[in-house]
Amino acid sequence: MHPESLPAENASRPNQGEQAYQRIRRDILACRLLPGVIVTEPELMAGYGIGKSSCLIALTRLGHENFVVSRPRKGYQIAPVMVKDVEEIFTLRVQLEPLAARLTVGRVSIARLRELEAACRVRHPAPLPDQIDRFMDANKAFHLEIARASGNERLLHTLTGLLDEMSRLVALGFNAQGIKPEIKHDHNAMIAAFEDGDSKKAELIARRHIETFQSMTMEKVYASLSETGAPLPLLAGRFG
Repeated sequence: MHPESLPAENASRPNQGEQAYQRIRRDILACRLLPGVIVTEPELMAGYGIGKSSCLIALTRLGHENFVVSRPRKGYQIAPVMVKDVEEIFTLRVQLEPLAARLTVGRVSIARLRELEAACRVRHPAPLPDQIDRFMDANKAFHLEIARASGNERLLHTLTGLLDEMSRLVALGFNAQGIKPEIKHDHNAMIAAFEDGDSKKAELIARRHIETFQSMTMEKVYASLSETGAPLPLLAGRFG
């Protein structure tokens, strides 16, 4: 059978699988699917309104990214969050983001950074988990714009993965504590350093920013984890 003669529903499966992957991944990052819990294919198919092939495509991709682990005869475990994970993520961020800031001086759009920084401060009349999601999206966009402008593709790729993992930490820690994270004035100070063409200052501010956010976030996450990384029942997930 020629490809053009395939039924329309078969041709659409890759797209449906991509959509399923994006939706499930989003809920893992937002801790709507809690770290450490076991989910099954039938549960995911029912919860997301997807077919078996789309579900398998999504789970395969999520497995490659280490967001889920297959548990034979049980289902799939959402990757736990361990204290070690928190420490490793911040250890890398505090090294890589100051480097990105230094490399970016003279190469980044100041207007674009101001636009992204403003988005971090928008207040939404929405439930706290949705507010945290929107904040983390805007904050991630700000930091990745800096990494992208550095011109170093490997640096951008690495920071993209770290900031995705960061989203899980923030969702777990701040949702559990019932507060929204704040960034104070570091973004604007960084923008001013870029505008002045001061690479040393940009690097120092970036380091201070990560260290401050590290202290604030680790306190919340540690309050939300046992030493084994057990999930919190009060963050019961929802499919959507």
